Amino acid sequence: MRTEDVLAAIATGLWRWDNASGIVSLDAEAARLLGLPAEPVRLSEAAVRSRFHPVDWNEIDGVVSLAVAEGTLAEARLRIMDERGRVIRTVRSRSKPLIEGSDHQLVGTLQEVADPQPGTAGPHTPITGDWRRSREAFLLDAGRALAEARSTAEVLRVAASLSMPGFSPDGLAVFGMSGDRLTVIGHHGQQDGDEGPFTSMSLRTDYPAAEVVRTGRAIYLPSPEEYRRRFPTTWPLAEPFERQSWAFVPLVVAGRTMGAWMAAFKHPVTFTPDERSVLTTVARMLAQALARAGVAESERELSLGLQRTMMPVLGPGIPGIRVAARYVPTGGGLQVGGDWYDMIRLPGGTEGGTGGGAGRIALVIGDVQGHDVRAAALMGQLRIALRAYASEGHRPDAVLSRASRFLYGVNDGYDGADGAGAPGGGPRFATCLYLEVDLETGTVDIARAGHPDPAVRMVDGTVLLRPTAGGLPLGIDADADYPTTRLTLDPGETLMICTDGLLETGGHDLDSGWERVKRLLEKHRGDDLEELADSLVEAVHGPGSHHTTGPLADRREDDIAVLLLSRLPATTVRQTPRRTLMTIAQAEPERIAEAREQVRQLLHDWTDEDQLDAAVLMVSEMVTNVLVHTDGDALLTAEVACGEKARLLRVEVSDASDELPHKRHPGEMASSGRGLVLMEMLADAWGVAPRGEGKTIWFELTEPTGPEGCCP
Repeated sequence: MRTEDVLAAIATGLWRWDNASGIVSLDAEAARLLGLPAEPVRLSEAAVRSRFHPVDWNEIDGVVSLAVAEGTLAEARLRIMDERGRVIRTVRSRSKPLIEGSDHQLVGTLQEVADPQPGTAGPHTPITGDWRRSREAFLLDAGRALAEARSTAEVLRVAASLSMPGFSPDGLAVFGMSGDRLTVIGHHGQQDGDEGPFTSMSLRTDYPAAEVVRTGRAIYLPSPEEYRRRFPTTWPLAEPFERQSWAFVPLVVAGRTMGAWMAAFKHPVTFTPDERSVLTTVARMLAQALARAGVAESERELSLGLQRTMMPVLGPGIPGIRVAARYVPTGGGLQVGGDWYDMIRLPGGTEGGTGGGAGRIALVIGDVQGHDVRAAALMGQLRIALRAYASEGHRPDAVLSRASRFLYGVNDGYDGADGAGAPGGGPRFATCLYLEVDLETGTVDIARAGHPDPAVRMVDGTVLLRPTAGGLPLGIDADADYPTTRLTLDPGETLMICTDGLLETGGHDLDSGWERVKRLLEKHRGDDLEELADSLVEAVHGPGSHHTTGPLADRREDDIAVLLLSRLPATTVRQTPRRTLMTIAQAEPERIAEAREQVRQLLHDWTDEDQLDAAVLMVSEMVTNVLVHTDGDALLTAEVACGEKARLLRVEVSDASDELPHKRHPGEMASSGRGLVLMEMLADAWGVAPRGEGKTIWFELTEPTGPEGCCP
């Protein structure tokens, strides 16, 4: 009897698909199952495709490719449609590739399936849903969840939580490789310690996961009998778990098998082509997620190592001060960049030092241009150089001058490309702020190289930006000079220095970013610097910053470094005056505007606006007179002190000239000579005091009705 007759007797059709010509040959039974006349026919691929549901046809290639790769039959359920788009029956197709010489053909059978597929109520019900939608939705959700996992532990948690449509496993294990040994990366559904026999197993062992790793081909074991038959040596290891079916699928990345994934079931699973397709797809996504997580974890470990090496530990043990610091990388690449901070204990008894007592420290903060590995490398070199110059006892201006010459020498020879010809290898500059702090007196000497100015939070919560003289960023000019500015940090006050990332992150420029940071400093209560550092970083770099961006385009690409230092408060904090000090050089008349702004900020809560305007006007006149009538610099000191019933503002402007000012009576059209007349009219008290070499002119204003309690 012919094969066709036997197949017809059991209602099974035979078909042959010639891949080269695109012609599909059907016997009489196959044609009948497709809704055609029951006679042999040769049709084009397009004509046959029109008889199948389009979703089913689109999956045939995937099912066939999977079967060819695994060396198994390609099996699929296909819905047959009539000319009106209605499902008339569902058939099961089984096929295998047939290679004859250079011809590639697919030979298979069709057999009607009695039970309808989900989504169809009967053979003539219109197509109202797709029985594969739940599987597709599951794969989309699984892919999204695995793509968002950032660590191996997260990937394993996602894999354990996957609920596969209709055949969810109750036990999972992910195997990796270490040399010629099989390792267990993670598992779920077993007790801790159950993985012991499978850890460090030789790849030559007769175990399904080991064979999958060796061959790169999946193994499906639908029953315990099948497991025992194929792997009798290791069956005793699997038997105690009382599972009924197992799937061992290779984890493949870029064509390389990196491990195996086991899905075990307490109920029998036949592993149909659809089920194998789901398992294979999940395994591919799982492999990609594990590979990404492994790379990310390696980068994080390298980043943490670099950060631990390059960032100092601000340990306890320095009397009279508190210190806190934070470094936050951009979040891209290796998460290292050019920002850094440092605290250096200086040798005692050096030039300008106290010669004993509490000693001196240096605070350094800087930012090397760029956010790449080379920026991090230059940062490390520059940090070591600064430490060396500081430890030699040089003053702040000399430390920065030497550091600039050092970086200029490092840059010398770069032509805009690195050794491999890659861009970005040109000269790099660095901004830097170097502060020498006398812990006994609170004196702070500052040298600045193109860096944002420091800020001081006073005892009463007032926050002032301290303008300082400065020079070019390091590395631009080998002979650059860096003038020194001196201020005093009183007990209870907090000094903040930071890189521009703290100010500009979140779409701000330097001005608007400073206003944001200033508000945060003013709102802080208490003396916990760690809490303050956290709140500064969280406000500008945490999730909340996504909802409070600044006026410019949203930017989060810069590193952040911030360093806080506070002198421990004295026992009489309420009587500590509020003070500011700055120098206006002959060559910097534009800083007169900064002096006016400093006085306004110092008197931000002064109750009499007219007195505030008067104070600003007198300061402007006093400083201008020094720059116009002498050949030296002006030193401005302003202080708000608490009396018993009111506050007192005292402002002094000193210079090196011995010539005392004289009160004049300018005419109506005169352009000068009104300074002392204004002070006599506006100040509650004023005067001129010789000071050895030079003089000081001063004025005082008393607040008529100070804030409640006078001083905070």
